[in-house]
Amino acid sequence: MEKISPRKIYGVLGFPAKHSLSPLMHNAAFKTLKINARYKIFEAEPKELKNFICSLSENHIFGLNVTVPYKEKVIPFLDKISDEARLIGAVNTIKLRGDKLEGFNTDGEGFIRHLRKDLRFNPNAKSIALIGAGGAARAISVYLAKAKAKAITIYDIDKSKAQGLVKHLKANFNKIRFEVAHSVAGLKAKEAALLINATPRGMKEKDPEIIDNKFLPKNLLVYDLIYNPAQTKLLKLAKAQGCRTSNGLGMLLYQGAASFELWTGKRAPIGVMRKALNKHLALI
Repeated sequence: MEKISPRKIYGVLGFPAKHSLSPLMHNAAFKTLKINARYKIFEAEPKELKNFICSLSENHIFGLNVTVPYKEKVIPFLDKISDEARLIGAVNTIKLRGDKLEGFNTDGEGFIRHLRKDLRFNPNAKSIALIGAGGAARAISVYLAKAKAKAITIYDIDKSKAQGLVKHLKANFNKIRFEVAHSVAGLKAKEAALLINATPRGMKEKDPEIIDNKFLPKNLLVYDLIYNPAQTKLLKLAKAQGCRTSNGLGMLLYQGAASFELWTGKRAPIGVMRKALNKHLALI
């Protein structure tokens, strides 16, 4: 009698994590490729984090995506992390290999893949304006630097966070100009080719506008990492100015695809995963 392999479990870990759209695209991918696996949402309180991570093997969990607030906090519990994750200082993907836990970061890769593949934007030799200096900003700024952007100017309401990120980037990429902006106006978006919002500001309807329209020239690509709502105030404002715009759904898609490929060793069915995301968002 043929032995049937038990179903492998994957998932997203966060607190909270119920809002995650990742199960939609990963379960669609597993089904399409006939992989006996299921992707779930795992919410763990901070006091439960160590026990949860250290119990993955006995709970038959073979891989995780990690979201806020645990991208940095999981690192001490891992046996190995990739060079990219070490450079970024955060992990968004965990893979169980044998009895060892390996950490990766696919956020920056997902962002760059979306820029190049779908938006046809090459960061090479371009000036970039970045709002935010948190975990997402760290990942995308590292990958923009690896893509040989000419200059990256960063603004964060917490000036020390922006200064810390710029210091980190300067220590690792010496051929690129990094600057701290002391205000949104100081981002010099009119001189940039790409403006990115890497903050949560814009997720709520009552959130104030993040930038004045006078700083948005027509030749600017405006990218908001937020994907729900699909059209934030920033994107509506930019579109009205004639700018090209994009939300963060493509980044979500491609970072998920990169995680899927790390776990399974198979090429991710991008079209299927994209369709699952778009179908859900159309119903909201």
